[in-house]
Amino acid sequence: MAEKITNYSDFYRFYLTEHQNKTSRILHFTGTFLVFVMLFLAIINGWGWEWIFLPLVGYGFAWVGHAFFEKNKPATFKYPFWSLISDFKLFFDILFGRKHFDSRKDQA
Repeated sequence: MAEKITNYSDFYRFYLTEHQNKTSRILHFTGTFLVFVMLFLAIINGWGWEWIFLPLVGYGFAWVGHAFFEKNKPATFKYPFWSLISDFKLFFDILFGRKHFDSRKDQA
């Protein structure tokens, strides 16, 4: 990623190249799922101090995936907003079968 990405479409293509490892995708999916669970519980139970754990859970799982399985640096540091949006996009793409945990099964 030498040159700056200037549009989301190009970024998401790059994002997918940085998320090809099956275990990493499972970790990303799990972290995002837990964020939704925690968000739901926080809303129905009233917001307390627990909200602080939302980014820790979401990013914690994802960064383990990058450090130990993808062996790359998360795009969050250079493109934080697009990266966050892409985490949710990949979650729903996997959930609805448009993408897979095994990236080799993804269609172009």
